[in-house]
Amino acid sequence: MTTQRLTVVVTRRLPEVVEARMKELFEVELSPADAPMTREELAAAMRRADVLVPTITDQIDANLLAQAGQRLKLIANYGAGFDNIDVATARQRGILVSNTPGVLTEDTADMTMALILAVIRRIPEGMQVMQADRWQGWAPTAFLGGRVGGKRLGILGMGRIGQALARRAAVFGMQVHYHNRRRLRPETEADLGATWWESLDQMVSRVDVLSINCPHTPSTFHLMNARRLKLMKPSAVIVNTSRGEVIDENALTRMLRAGELAGAGLDVYEHGRDVNPRLRELSNAVLLPHMGSATLEGRIEMGEKVIINIKTFADGHRPPDQVVPAML
Repeated sequence: MTTQRLTVVVTRRLPEVVEARMKELFEVELSPADAPMTREELAAAMRRADVLVPTITDQIDANLLAQAGQRLKLIANYGAGFDNIDVATARQRGILVSNTPGVLTEDTADMTMALILAVIRRIPEGMQVMQADRWQGWAPTAFLGGRVGGKRLGILGMGRIGQALARRAAVFGMQVHYHNRRRLRPETEADLGATWWESLDQMVSRVDVLSINCPHTPSTFHLMNARRLKLMKPSAVIVNTSRGEVIDENALTRMLRAGELAGAGLDVYEHGRDVNPRLRELSNAVLLPHMGSATLEGRIEMGEKVIINIKTFADGHRPPDQVVPAML
């Protein structure tokens, strides 16, 4: 298969520089609107494409893959995560899957630190008062938050983003703790100044801030369930820039409303756009619309990785970012 004959279908609008480069290299069909395709549109795209470039908003399950044409040989996901794709079924049908790992580490760690600051220092509350012209002037007890320095940060998932967050937290004077499926090497722990907890229950009961930085897998679904959330100190806050399914959102909402947790900073949600309306009402919950990786630089780098994966595949080689069984 040559590059000139390769038909690439992109499901969403991408940065202009990425789209321009794709048009130079491939016979590409770009999305005219920045909105998710319907299942029918996705199925049709998969029948006419050699390569499909979906995003995390495209749920490509076994039923959809069964409708794919014989031409489809690569799904080059525009995103680091790939839990929106049934990779096992794709492999059974001879379709390779690639992703864009490592590109958004620093951007997501920045946003995680921003959420920690926003919740602890009550920044959105202050903004709302100013924007509504309700500020009555400085007062000794107004908008009292907490001091970030000296607080214990617990990181659940010490991969690239978790380690990048640990470095940022150390600059703010936070004590870094972590729970991970595998313990880091001693030299890495020493470099990060991080303390490992074998028991997640013990860690969450002792930290002041818990950051969710692990992927969504069957074993991490509702890892922070009602029982484990109740282990946290009432003065603690939780932030999540990873996957919403890791937290039981209803249990979290109940605890925030009852004052059993001090606050939460969320960029992802258990049911995507369908956010618990009672959660939206809370002043101690800082909610963002999945902005953690939203930088122009990051989005362009994602596109560049997608292009490299497609180009390498078109040249008859394995995509460098192919999702392999060890990653599942």
